[in-house]
Amino acid sequence: MYYSDLNYYIRRVPPFIKGEYVPLEKMELKSEKARRKPRADSIRNRQLLLETATQIFSVGGPQASLEAVARQAGVGIGTLYRHFPTREALFEAVYRHEVDQLTELAERLAADTEPVEALRRWLHANVRLVATKKGMIEGLQLVAHGSSELKAYSFERLTAAIAMLLERGVAAGELRSDISPGDLLRTLVGIFYSQGAGEWQPTALRLVDVFVDGLRRR
Repeated sequence: MYYSDLNYYIRRVPPFIKGEYVPLEKMELKSEKARRKPRADSIRNRQLLLETATQIFSVGGPQASLEAVARQAGVGIGTLYRHFPTREALFEAVYRHEVDQLTELAERLAADTEPVEALRRWLHANVRLVATKKGMIEGLQLVAHGSSELKAYSFERLTAAIAMLLERGVAAGELRSDISPGDLLRTLVGIFYSQGAGEWQPTALRLVDVFVDGLRRR
């Protein structure tokens, strides 16, 4: 068989895999899906990097070494940069991760906790997040303020979480209906900014309790 005849034969004869005929279109579709679907280890590495970066930035602040993040996560620095090409990209991902965790917490509390207590515990979780990760807050704020899309994402997600908790309390006749989720979120941020240096967490938690008590329907 001449070389040109062999090329013709390859083009004309359908492919077989392990003795089974597989149409070219199906092979191309499988190949495309394989390219688009992230590998399990890649997803696992990204999640591990996010969790490790959160821990390290909490202690070392926004200037903490990215090499330290990769080393503690047990991956190479190249793997970190494949997922997060810049320090800002990593900070943005950490910020989104923290917002998503608060949203998930609101959903869990709404499912199995008394309405007023659910709101109080969610607000307390926000205070503890800021208190335990204060080394990271400066970097997160810089990232959020530098991205209008990220600010909109966090505001929408957090106000939606608050709305879910408020609506349960209003529907149960336990919370007032004259405060909006946006107002409550701004109040929470105001509590954060009003605190000075030192052990401010107990004061912030007490202010949250006073505020939640004021939301109760009398």
